[in-house]
Amino acid sequence: MDILTDLTWRGAINQQTDADGLAKWIEEQKSISLYCGVDATGDSMHIGHLIPFMIMKRFQLAGHHPYILIGGATGAIGDPSGRNSERTLQTMEDVNRNAASLTSQMKKLFGKDANVTMVNNYDWLSKISLLDFLRDFGKNFNVNTMLAKDVVASRLEVGISYTEFTYQILQSIDFLHLHKHHHVSLQIGGSDQWGNITAGTDLIRKVLGSEEKVFGLTIPLMLKADGTKFGKTAGGAVWLDAEKTSPFEFYQFWLNQDDRDVVKYLKYFTFLDKEEIDALEQEVATQPEKRVAQRRLAEEVTRFVHSDEDLAEAQKITAALFTGAIQDLTASEIKQAFGKMPTVDITAEPTNVVELLVATKIEASKRQAREDVTNGAITINGERVTDVAALIDPSAHFDGEFVVIRRGKKKYFLGKVQ
Repeated sequence: MDILTDLTWRGAINQQTDADGLAKWIEEQKSISLYCGVDATGDSMHIGHLIPFMIMKRFQLAGHHPYILIGGATGAIGDPSGRNSERTLQTMEDVNRNAASLTSQMKKLFGKDANVTMVNNYDWLSKISLLDFLRDFGKNFNVNTMLAKDVVASRLEVGISYTEFTYQILQSIDFLHLHKHHHVSLQIGGSDQWGNITAGTDLIRKVLGSEEKVFGLTIPLMLKADGTKFGKTAGGAVWLDAEKTSPFEFYQFWLNQDDRDVVKYLKYFTFLDKEEIDALEQEVATQPEKRVAQRRLAEEVTRFVHSDEDLAEAQKITAALFTGAIQDLTASEIKQAFGKMPTVDITAEPTNVVELLVATKIEASKRQAREDVTNGAITINGERVTDVAALIDPSAHFDGEFVVIRRGKKKYFLGKVQ
């Protein structure tokens, strides 16, 4: 199926400035240039940011040319959308560092030498003088129209600075620049970007003529089946940066999705075709306990964002935790698996198991420690310890860096060897 039909089936289209016009333009041109941007306000994207770029990737795979815009200039200003207060301005040093990190992430997703172009709006916005900004661009924006845009209107009650108020002008200049210099005809963004996108198409037609072929497309706000916002967990955002969210944690996030959401996420976040997704939907309906769809989702997204090697490692850790046989995990894998568990400091010297449990305050008393050991409630490094005289040698596993202690069935502690 063609790209727009595919996006419609996936439920990935919310609003379009001219649906029929865009379909006709793609049919005529065969290959178009399009763009989506992310501001350099942080050093990593999270999975919420990923949603519009999955659409960009689909266009790329369909033979179109994506332009990935890193907001080195707009990131220094701050997009007011989705916020009810002013952003704290960052130093340009921070913005530049963030821009470099985001560019690396995008190259990993889209390929360094593939049919994709990376741009930074600092390269052109920084060259516009105040007089040029007011004369060449400000004159084309009506304040009443700007105030009516949802992104601004939602902030009027609590207030909005002139800096953030002008954000939509800067984003419009981006679209104009990319259209003039790179023939970009489509901008994609989240539903909160609708006002900024339409401001851009309006500016282009005012400057270059009403017949210019430019279009905007937004994706729906993604909510979970329980009505809460997608992408947040008890531990916070799920990041694409492996240092912020390990590949194992990333894999687990997708593996643990609700049956009511998994098919929707397969459509949004994987490149599986309709036939395979329909088959997985049938699995959810008839054999939900097997969680086949969740495993497929976790595999596809982890492979896309990280790598085959990271996926294999995440699966290895998952299998080890399921069976309890963690002895063969590496120190790096232990850190991924238990990094968010309660941690205790452990001496490097071999220590009696009862003394160890009390010293780390895993057990409140020696009596309770002896009782739990005798009853088989204590597992250390994947092996049950039932002898109260046992010595625990921290150097025996995981390169001498960690000791993993489990009390009962689910209570884990990560001992860090000092």
